[in-house]
Amino acid sequence: MSAHDKSIGAATLHRLRRSRGWSLRDMARALIDAAADLGHPLDADLASVQRSVARWESDSKPILPGERYQLLLARVYARTCDGHVSLGAGSDVAELLDALAHLGEGERRLVELRTLLVKTTTDDGGGLLALLGPSTQLALSRALADPSRLDDSVLDAMRIAVGDANGQVGSVPFVRVQLLLAPIVESCRRLLAASVPDVPEPLMPGLGAVAAQAYTLAARAAFETRDDEASRALYAEATAAAGVTGSPWRRAVVHMSHALVTLYSTSGGKGAQRLVDAAVRDARAGESVTVRARAHALQAEIAARAGSEKHAMAALALAWYDMERDAEGDPAASSFSAAHLRGFEGVTALHVGDATDAHDYFARSAASMSAPRERVQRAIVSTDQALALIRLGDPHAAAVLLHDCVDAVSATGGRVASIRLRNARIDLRPWRTQDFVADLDDHLIESLGP
Repeated sequence: MSAHDKSIGAATLHRLRRSRGWSLRDMARALIDAAADLGHPLDADLASVQRSVARWESDSKPILPGERYQLLLARVYARTCDGHVSLGAGSDVAELLDALAHLGEGERRLVELRTLLVKTTTDDGGGLLALLGPSTQLALSRALADPSRLDDSVLDAMRIAVGDANGQVGSVPFVRVQLLLAPIVESCRRLLAASVPDVPEPLMPGLGAVAAQAYTLAARAAFETRDDEASRALYAEATAAAGVTGSPWRRAVVHMSHALVTLYSTSGGKGAQRLVDAAVRDARAGESVTVRARAHALQAEIAARAGSEKHAMAALALAWYDMERDAEGDPAASSFSAAHLRGFEGVTALHVGDATDAHDYFARSAASMSAPRERVQRAIVSTDQALALIRLGDPHAAAVLLHDCVDAVSATGGRVASIRLRNARIDLRPWRTQDFVADLDDHLIESLGP
């Protein structure tokens, strides 16, 4: 972690404390009280804790709070000044997680901290809803207490919450995405476990759609934070929930997301191939041509990675055919674009075509992805572009490109992009004695660890 990153983390901790009007002594006292509330009092006295707070916020040499203090800080900032629990986007806890990341805390530890925080603030069974806005908390609390009170407005609020979490991908670490999704995932489970007529039957398709979206995003986030077991379980729940909707294209979306993480979490592509084939079947039976295009594009990538040029090119042709059709009224029109499809063209060319074509496809695709939400995908495409440059005999240009990818992976914790990045570095081994590779290795170790 660079000195600049650490200074940002220290400044954030200082600003959080000052925003509450607290002195260093006030902060120390709050931490001591939090430890007592948890039943594990601190051994240190007030003056010692105060000195620790000062070291965390130091202008010159800030240090990362220890694990116990991280939990205590999270406990303190989980409540607003008026005593209400607030853990969602824009909360003090959200800023605390960012500060700890800047100070050098690793993604795995942040996952653990998130789990501990949620557990210690939700022992009463309802605190998880603190991750949502006040009005959504109230409406959803009523529906959970009495599922017959579930209505379209509650489903809309849940859908917006999932959309907000999805919108954070690329802007925050995936651990934060998990934190944002936690209340909706748990609420969907409880509501789907209720039986009709507990939940009004006309609302079941809508509930299934929200659940499928929440579970799929949560499954992807679990994979990105290296929890493959939880990811598989969530994908199974997402597939079942999508089946409730009566819209095959929704199940196709689940299958495609699952296929991608399967491709990177297991050796070989047989499991991914089965999921992609299922996605294509569901997409063809559904009403979204955009989802159909995406399914065929993914089918092309799987075929290309297996060395099947004929099948890959046929699938790409079908993807472009669907992509260029009229998407008016398409329920998932914004879920896939020509820029994304060009990325799949690049992967296909990289494996069964020409490296020059692959590079050009990747360059155009990456240039088209400017939104924060697309940061992770842009990093993936750029690492593939670097691979193409290596194969074209320009390893120095590839290394320059990979520096930007390192920054993106460090900021988001994306596992897929990290895997692609390390694969590209392996291809740079013939130039390992060159300064430009040494500089890249230093950047990798500083940002992602050895």
